[in-house]
Amino acid sequence: MTLSDACEEYLLAARTLKGLSRNTLTGYTEDLKHLKEMLSPDIPIDAVTENNLRSCIGTLSRQKYAVTSINRFIAAVRGLFSYCRKCGYIKFNIALELKNLKAPRHLPKFMTRSEVDALCAAPESKEILWESRDRALFEMLYSSGCRVGEMANLKLKDFSPDFSSAMVTGKGNKDRRVYFEKDARDALALYLKERNERFPASSEKGADPVEEVFLNQHGGPLTEHGIWYIVSRYTGPEGTNRHLSPHAFRHTFATAMLQNGADIRMVQEMLGHSSISTTQRYTHVTTEWLKEVYNQAFPHSGKKD
Repeated sequence: MTLSDACEEYLLAARTLKGLSRNTLTGYTEDLKHLKEMLSPDIPIDAVTENNLRSCIGTLSRQKYAVTSINRFIAAVRGLFSYCRKCGYIKFNIALELKNLKAPRHLPKFMTRSEVDALCAAPESKEILWESRDRALFEMLYSSGCRVGEMANLKLKDFSPDFSSAMVTGKGNKDRRVYFEKDARDALALYLKERNERFPASSEKGADPVEEVFLNQHGGPLTEHGIWYIVSRYTGPEGTNRHLSPHAFRHTFATAMLQNGADIRMVQEMLGHSSISTTQRYTHVTTEWLKEVYNQAFPHSGKKD
């Protein structure tokens, strides 16, 4: 069996495996494409060596790929060779000893409450794209702590009757409930009214309705890339002039919850983290924030006699 055939069969099998999200599968497809390009699609799968794989990882590193991207590549390769070993295509799993690279520690970027307010008000004042949609998007990202992909895939049927909460599917295909406070619900109601006026077919039965909540300018589902683009327009030179990603809303949500006394286990549940250590990153953010407040507010802080 060739490397190309093995990759194709593994990805086909992976689509039926519970626990792999659509984003993970998309990433693995891209990673294994890189593997075939760096080796050869026609090389027999049992001829690939551990040194070949380490050489590929070195190539990605020299090409300045992010550590997170390289670690995903390693995960895809481990999955491929584990599958091939179980199927009997290889005698030994040569990827067993591949270890993840250690990622540099970065504190999550978050916004102050005034920055959130300014960003949520920006669609009305800047008139850059679609005012009601963009405000609803920002308010809901901040209010719920959703990942970008979760928000892009959010459907009208996922909401509770009063729109105060919704079920989302996160990493590992795990479902959880997220919540929306009044500002977010009000912004959503205004957007949905305008959405139905702009694209009546999207809400009519029998007219191939679009299930996703957020639409693009043409009436199709708004993609993750689309959300990134919208946030970039409002946080670039035309907007607040502080370049932020959509993840900043999620980081801000987590930081605000912890700053206001929420239990870290509850925050872990609301963010959909499988490990408490991931949530604990935000405790360092709040510690740094408290230190900054102290340094600014205490009369003698940071001053030498």
